[in-house]
Formats: sequence, C-alpha cells, structure tokens
Amino acid sequence: MSIRTLCDVFRVTSGFHKKQHLLHKVDGTYQPVSTAELTDRVQRASHALGTLGVAPGDCVALMADNGPHWPVVDFATLCRGAVTVPVYPTLPADQAAYVISDSEAKVLFVETREQLDGLLEERAALPAVEHFVLIDPAAAGPEETDAEVTSFASLLAGAEGHDPAEFEALAAAVEPDHLASLVYTSGTTGKPKGVMLSHDNFVSNISAGLALNDIRSDQTALSFLPLSHVFERTVSYCYYYRGVSIAFAESIHSVAQNFQEIRPHVFVSVPRVYEKVLAKVRENVAAGSAVQQKIFRWAQGVARRSLPERLAGDHPSGFLGLQLALADGLVFSKIRDRLGGRFEFAVSGGAPLAKDVAEFFWGAGIPIYEGYGLTETSPIITTNSPGAVRLGTVGKVIPRVEVRIADDGEILTRGPNVMQGYRNLPEETAEAIDADGWFHTGDIGELDDDGYLSITDRKKELIVNAYGKNIAPAPIENALKASTYISQAMVIGDRQKFLGALLAPDFENLATWARARGLAATDPDAMIADSAVRELLASEVQKVNAELAHYEEIVRWELVPREFTVEDGELTPTQKLKRRVIRERWQDEIAKLFA
Repeated sequence: MSIRTLCDVFRVTSGFHKKQHLLHKVDGTYQPVSTAELTDRVQRASHALGTLGVAPGDCVALMADNGPHWPVVDFATLCRGAVTVPVYPTLPADQAAYVISDSEAKVLFVETREQLDGLLEERAALPAVEHFVLIDPAAAGPEETDAEVTSFASLLAGAEGHDPAEFEALAAAVEPDHLASLVYTSGTTGKPKGVMLSHDNFVSNISAGLALNDIRSDQTALSFLPLSHVFERTVSYCYYYRGVSIAFAESIHSVAQNFQEIRPHVFVSVPRVYEKVLAKVRENVAAGSAVQQKIFRWAQGVARRSLPERLAGDHPSGFLGLQLALADGLVFSKIRDRLGGRFEFAVSGGAPLAKDVAEFFWGAGIPIYEGYGLTETSPIITTNSPGAVRLGTVGKVIPRVEVRIADDGEILTRGPNVMQGYRNLPEETAEAIDADGWFHTGDIGELDDDGYLSITDRKKELIVNAYGKNIAPAPIENALKASTYISQAMVIGDRQKFLGALLAPDFENLATWARARGLAATDPDAMIADSAVRELLASEVQKVNAELAHYEEIVRWELVPREFTVEDGELTPTQKLKRRVIRERWQDEIAKLFA
C-alpha cells in the first residue's frame, strides 16, 4: 500500500495480525501486545481524545519512556488530525513545562506520578493544558484534588463504545501537508525550538529509508533510544509499515540484558552505545591471558584484511576466508552472541561514529550503517546502506533529497524531508531555510567524487585559535575516546594559543587497571589525583597527539571525577555535548588549562 500520511502507516500495520506485534516488560518478563490489541487501543484513545476536546490541529503532549503507550497515544493523536508533541522524560519539570507551554498542548500525557506532580507544580505556566493523563498503571492514581487528572486506563475504558467508522473518517481527512508533530530541539545552544514536521516530511523519510534497507515482518527490533527523538521515532514508523515486531527495552542501562531476552534482528543507536560495547570488549581482553590477547590481536588483523569483502556483503575466499571463519569461531561469534545471536544489522546516527569503532564492528561481522540528519530534516539526509558503505562517511544522499556544500563548507540540503519551519519563529526559520529552499544544517562537511558525505564538525563549534587556525574539535574528541581509559572528552581552545581538554575517565576500566597494579586509589576522586593514573592518561593523550597536526595537539588537560550526563544537563538525550553547560559547570578546571 502506498502511503501519503502517518495515518496510512497505522492502517498498514493494523493489517499484519501479529500475536506479538509489541513486547514490553511486565513484572520482570516480556509480555506481548497483539496487532488487534494495538489497533483497538489506538481507536479507543483517539475517541477519548475527542471527548477531551481535542480537534484537528490541536497539540497533544507526551512525556514518557518507550513502551506500548507511545504508539497508542501517537497514532491516536495523528489519526484524529491532531499534533503529537514529544517531551523528553528526563527533562526537569520547568524545562518540560517550557516545551508544553510553547506548543500550547491541550492534553498532556505523563508516565509517572513524579512527573505529574512536578508539572502540576508548574501549573501556572501551562494555561493551555486542559487535561492531564497519568499513564503508569502502578502509579498512585489521581487524588480528589486532581479534578483535571485522569488515568490512561480509565480513559481507554471509557471509550468502550467508540465508532471505528468515525476513526477512519478522521484519519482519511488528514492531508500530507498537515502538521504531524512539533519536535523540540535539544537546546545545545539556547532555548529549544519547536520544529514543525508534516506528515509528508515523515513519509518521505520512511519511503526513502525502506528503499535502502532490508526491513521485514519476520524481524524483531529492540527499541531503546528515546522515541521523543525523531531518529528512533522515524525508524519506528518504518518498523510499523513493514510489520516488524518491536520490543521496548526497560531502559538504556538494561540493554545488554534485553539483547539476551529479545534476541533482536535489528536496532538503532547513537555512537555512545557502540563505544561502550567496544570498551567492554577491550576490558575483557585486557583481563584475559597473554594467549587470549594474542588470539584477539590476530583476529583483529584478519578482520581488517577482510573488510572490503565484509563491506560488500561477501565472505572472503581462499586462505583469508578460512582464517576469517576461524577468527569468527574463536572471537567474533562471542561478541555477536551478546547481541542475542540473531543480529542482522544496526544503524548509527545522532552523532559521528568514530571510524575505528565502525571498522571493529564491521570486521566482527556486525554491520552498522551510519547515517546523518537533523530534527529539521525528519531526520535522514544521507545513509550508508547494503552494498554502498564507506566507513568514515555518513553515506550517500537518500532518494528525492539534494545536498550541496556552501563556499564556507557548510552542508546545505533541500527536499521533502525539510521541516515547515520553527513554530512562531519566522526570523529563525528564514535564517535556516533560504529563499531557494536550502536548509542550512550548521554542519561542516565534504562530498567525495562518489557522492559519500563526510562530516567535519558543527559550524558553531569550530575552534578558532589565537593564530586564526580553524580546528574541528569532534575528530580530536573521537580519537581521545578511542582510548580504553577515556570515556568522554571535550576539547577547548577558542582564541587560545593552544588546545586543552576536559577528560572524563572510564573509571571501570581504570579501576581494573589500578587493581592489577596494586594501587590503593580505586574511587574516582582518588584515581584522578593519583600520579600513576595521570601518567597513564598522559600517555594516552600523547598517542593521539602523535597523529595530529601541531596546532591540533592537546597541550594541557584536566580530569573530571565523573562522566557528563543527561541528568546533569551536560549531554543532550542523544549524548551530544552541551558545551556551554559544561564550560559553565567545570569553569575552574578549564581555567587551570589556560592559567
């Protein structure tokens, strides 16, 4: 079936009749939701929204972790002609209230009682909200004083007499150019902006993505990136359109366990997750015997020589093929087993994937297709795909989309995936989308002769040193993070004579290293002050410096006693550095760098 709107995506998924269309944890075990149950809940929820006064064009906000409630609320809203406004569940109440208020959402769904209580305290800032809906069935229900609060369960139960014909009529009235969602940017450089994405924006991306990747109804996907982010959400629409079963991870911290329980065929992630997996592999190798370490190094060498065939989807022939089969049996199959044993491919986006990380996984027989895009482009602009992979790039431009590089190196794009604009911000919209329809991404990049795009850095994050040299911090940060002992890095040096860096160590690996040498310092504060640890980190930084131009070298660095986190506001939900926040929070350490 050809699709024009996201309502059509729901119609298609309703026709699959699967017993296990969705899977989610209940009392410690995964429980299924059938296609019939999903369809019934969406129709009931859509009817219930009507009883709450939601009309076509109204906004419905959803603040919740991934789970079956997410597609129910989303499709119910969309098929009523209304607009979904996702709100990151990790946001503090005041920041969530800003998004909800700016969108003028009429109904607000929240998952937990804690979230509800926090937003009720911000009630004065939410004049447009008429109803609060509490999703979690285990949470304490609405109190007598909560006259405007209802539970999700009672909302669905009260829609017993819904009319499927009315649901279909409303869904059929939705047009491709109608607004589907307001997705707020993560605000790395200021207040979030409401990105207006139409049904056609999403559908164009779904169609292009499915034309390039093998997604089938016999597959199961594990969903763990937040559905509040457009990356996971658009990919999920692809799953629904193809009838893929979707299992929702309990949390980002339980993914390793959920891999074993679900045994997914496919998933999408940001680079940080792949970096963590690789760091764990390296830690286990370092803790092994000398023989095991030698076998691992040999297997990596075989994998590197086999990369051209792996990238082409083939298996090398002859003696190299025999060596790779042995390396697979001894080393790489064990890594794939950690992904459940049925893994077929993964997708990476949201931030640059370091080339050495990509090479490792591809060499291990774990294909990761890196793509590129932004919230404003629904999000996909380019992607590597089966038969068209070039590591170190974000792939080729997807169908019906154009890309060109401006004179200053900025990536410009044009196509049906580009947003309608920023909500109530005409000047910012005009600045982002020029008169010819080119969206200015703010990223610096290059297109090679074969059409593969490489991302250098964010235009606003380029460092200009005291001598006028332009320096992209991201490649240097990725090189530093390749160390087993460095978890995160932020390079600093704008208008300075040299570069410095804040380094967040990988304390788990450092503790293992320290214990093996009989060092007493194993807690974070003690470790970053320990001279032996600092010597180790200095040698790791020097390894990176040896591969850099002189003006790119890290001259001074300071260690921080914990990782940067989303909860502390230092990372976006897709693990990008909020540089302004980090500079403010760690200003004393930064001052030491340039004292």
